[in-house]
Amino acid sequence: MPAARAIREVAGLSPRDLGPGILEATEPVVLRGLVASWPMVAAARESPGAADAYLRRWYRDATVTAMLGTPEIEGRFFYNEDLSGFNFAPVRVRIDKVLDELARYRDTDKAPAIYVGSTTIDTALPGFRAENDVDLGGRDALASIWIGNRTRIAAHYDLPDNLACIAAGRRRFTLFPPQQVGNLYIGPLDFTPAGQAISLVDFLQPDLERFPRFAQAMEHALSADLEPGDALFIPSMWWHHIQALDAFNVLVNYWWRRSPEYMDTPTNALMHALMTVRDLPPEQRQAWQELFRHYVFEADDSTSAHIPEAARRILGPLDGDAVRGIRAQLLKRMNR
Repeated sequence: MPAARAIREVAGLSPRDLGPGILEATEPVVLRGLVASWPMVAAARESPGAADAYLRRWYRDATVTAMLGTPEIEGRFFYNEDLSGFNFAPVRVRIDKVLDELARYRDTDKAPAIYVGSTTIDTALPGFRAENDVDLGGRDALASIWIGNRTRIAAHYDLPDNLACIAAGRRRFTLFPPQQVGNLYIGPLDFTPAGQAISLVDFLQPDLERFPRFAQAMEHALSADLEPGDALFIPSMWWHHIQALDAFNVLVNYWWRRSPEYMDTPTNALMHALMTVRDLPPEQRQAWQELFRHYVFEADDSTSAHIPEAARRILGPLDGDAVRGIRAQLLKRMNR
């Protein structure tokens, strides 16, 4: 099976130097040393204990959702064998208790898997971003923190663009362009471990008899190992598998969309199309494919130019009020 190619790298940038060339890129970019000046990174480079102590400075009795798995899952948060459930348990717990458990098992070879994912920093650790932050040029980004030990997060995509900053521990990222969805063997769309559909392939032990096209996906794979202080820009919709390599890991990430806030997630359109289009007779499905091509995927100024501008309605430019009206119509139709 082919090895992943290295992700393009840029060095020498500071958290104040990011511009459209990075933040609007269509392929991933490793940013070596981008957040090396963060006090959190300095603490992590000193020791896991120092990093732990630094995080506790900002703790204010917040609780988070932690994912807990037995040592037998080897850090891979996933489904159970028949995909009827999961191999971990979510619990609500205080952050300091999570840090206590991570410290307890830090020197244990066969530790339980502990993972706190996608937690809003300003809620969980108020004040942390005053010393550890990135200037995204006015983008309305959601800043989150991820804390855990040696874990593996299955390949998935996110709708927003993503800047992932390594604050403690090392992480290995393996990325695939959106076109590889058919070679990644994606699991259920409506029953997922953490909200996003995931690849069913175990990247450390890929079963090529069960998932033969994964070898083709690897021909397009990009990979990088990141150290504390490094960052990775992941464009919207790129599949990414993340492996935390150390017993104490902290990642800070920023998500932002390049579309107006009033736009719904396209996932809703996909789910609705599965209900209404997928199982049509082939000739009808092909007709709808042509309609989608005309009105959505290849739409431009000429699509509705023959209609008077004031009469174009949904075919004209949309704003928040128009979208709210369309949404109300759809809900009314769906609830009949």
